Amino acid sequence: MEAENDTQVSEFLLLGLSEDPELQPLLFGLFLPMYLVTVLGNLFIILAVSSDPHLHTPISDPHLHTPMYFFLANLSFVDICFISTTVPKMLVNIQTQSRDISYTECLTQVYFFSSFAGLDNFLLTIMAYDRFVAICHPLHYMVIMNPRICGLLVLVSWAIISVVSLLHILLMAQLNFCIGTEIPHFFCDLAQILKIACSDTLINKIFLYVVTTFLGMFPLSGILFSYSQIVSSLMRISSTKGKCKAFSTCGSHLSIVSLFYGTGLGVYLSSAITHSSQSSSIASVMYTVVTPMMNPFIYSLRNKDMKGALGRLLKKITSCP
Repeated sequence: MEAENDTQVSEFLLLGLSEDPELQPLLFGLFLPMYLVTVLGNLFIILAVSSDPHLHTPISDPHLHTPMYFFLANLSFVDICFISTTVPKMLVNIQTQSRDISYTECLTQVYFFSSFAGLDNFLLTIMAYDRFVAICHPLHYMVIMNPRICGLLVLVSWAIISVVSLLHILLMAQLNFCIGTEIPHFFCDLAQILKIACSDTLINKIFLYVVTTFLGMFPLSGILFSYSQIVSSLMRISSTKGKCKAFSTCGSHLSIVSLFYGTGLGVYLSSAITHSSQSSSIASVMYTVVTPMMNPFIYSLRNKDMKGALGRLLKKITSCP
């Protein structure tokens, strides 16, 4: 690589999921509905939580309280932002038959993608802690999970992730890239960008691995600890009906946790085993698109209070003149 080509580029080329021109209309027709379903589904969750008084008091289940739905609304908002970071740009590129993304756009995409992926991780951990307190310490639940603490947990999560993502960007801004650099992905993935940089990326990789370890393993450990305590508490309940009723409030959250970490692990294994950028990109679709799309369905289908709230919201919308 010649030295004169090693410079600060103004744009990158996103190779996307496929370079076959005949597949582009199919990809557009597939991802546009998925994006709209994700945005509308999560938006309905937010509106249902914020407008339905039934979700603010324990009507039918003593373990269903405001904090769980407060965190769910935040998760839905983050999921809307998460998918909006990558899919709209891909749809625009397909429609305009262009692969360009400016250097500034790429930095911005890396920042917000890292932020919202990290926030998903933190919110799932907080929701696991919420279920732990609700089931293992029900008498102190409203004292421990008071509105001030709930707001503080979300605010601290935003602050930590924002700082970490900013550090990623500051380190990435120090790198040099060659003219005409191609990114073998449908969005600016930090790991892929570090592979194609023309300058030394050792510090970036060390920071990425350290952050991934701490912000990945610690939240996961928190989730596992919370559910180990929940299972231990449920084992002390003699009634089978009581066990099922208590654990039913965790079903939706467990499904989302399994989907989130399962698809994330799939992306990692795909890139580690196959070393194929196309396989990694396809696996990333599950993580970046399918998971945010499935979250509203999982919570609305498995939670009767949420189903009732969504039904009342839709009835209110359709009854408006």
